[in-house]
Amino acid sequence: MSKRFEDFIKNNREEFDEIEPSADLWSKIEQSLNMPEELPKKQETKTFSLAFVLRVAASVIVVMGIGFGIYLQSQKGAKTVDLAAINPEYAKQQMHYASLVETKLTELKSVAKADPQLYKEFSAEIAKMDSTYKRLNADLATSPNQERVLRAMIRNLQVQTEVLNQQLSVIEQFNQMKKDQKDEIKNI
Repeated sequence: MSKRFEDFIKNNREEFDEIEPSADLWSKIEQSLNMPEELPKKQETKTFSLAFVLRVAASVIVVMGIGFGIYLQSQKGAKTVDLAAINPEYAKQQMHYASLVETKLTELKSVAKADPQLYKEFSAEIAKMDSTYKRLNADLATSPNQERVLRAMIRNLQVQTEVLNQQLSVIEQFNQMKKDQKDEIKNI
């Protein structure tokens, strides 16, 4: 200690001794020593089981898969093109021929009961043309010349209608021939 500080304490010793601690101070100190100290509680660390983590991961994957599926569906829906916006006249023709093709296909299916083998051959040809039509329809959204693709779609539907008419005519002739043969057999 510094010399001046020591001299100050010696000169003023009586003033330092005036203040004495209270009598029960020592008893309070003893009580606190006898009491067990409460340690702060440790926070429990949470551990996750492998099964829990896998369930959470599977849930996340399922939710992401559903979201991705919805996204893909919305993208497919966005690719449809308004045919009337391209050319209203072509849109009417497309609707007309598409309904004709559907009507003729229904007629062909009704005849299929009589001769399933013939129907199978005819429907294979129509399926090829229909796949071409679907490809054209898919290309329509991205084509730079949509009017030309629409004309090709209409031409495809016209050809399908012509082929279906020919097929129905062949089936009708075939059925007429069968009927004539039955009539001849009856007459003999």
